[in-house]
Amino acid sequence: GDWDFWVDWKDRRYWVVMFPIATICFSAAVQYIFWEGFRLPLGATLCIVALIFGEWVVRIHAFVGWSEFPYSLVWPATLIPSALALDMVLLLTRNFVLTGVVGAFLFGVLFYPTNWPLLAPYHVPIENNGMLMTVADLIGFNYMRTATPEYLRFIEAGTLRTFGVDVAPVSAFFSAF
Repeated sequence: GDWDFWVDWKDRRYWVVMFPIATICFSAAVQYIFWEGFRLPLGATLCIVALIFGEWVVRIHAFVGWSEFPYSLVWPATLIPSALALDMVLLLTRNFVLTGVVGAFLFGVLFYPTNWPLLAPYHVPIENNGMLMTVADLIGFNYMRTATPEYLRFIEAGTLRTFGVDVAPVSAFFSAF
């Protein structure tokens, strides 16, 4: 959904939790089919590669081609290392219960660190008109989307700061949990 479409919505609280939870359902289903039918522990990886390919096709044609958004604002998240970890746990354990517990935990925990190099430049703090915000928030204000009401925008402020300096490890843990 919108959590992965726009770079300004890829925040450190909700995107880290929502996107892996939504995508592990497809990965686990394809992994089950490949394991039970062919004894190949690569179903999750193939599913995620196909999903990312489809996302790139849609984003290039719809967002860049029709709406003329830059590539750097609509890139899809990568889940390939998470899917590889899920398939590796199934290969090593050959057990769906352990894959569901350990592999799904790794799937959620690895999501944010593998996407951090792509996302880090957009979380740099800047000051704009006396207000401290991230580059992603400033991009979200400058590139208006007509179908997105402004009350749905989340600016980086919240109660998870009480857990420590960065909320991403806490969110990644809850995604894995």
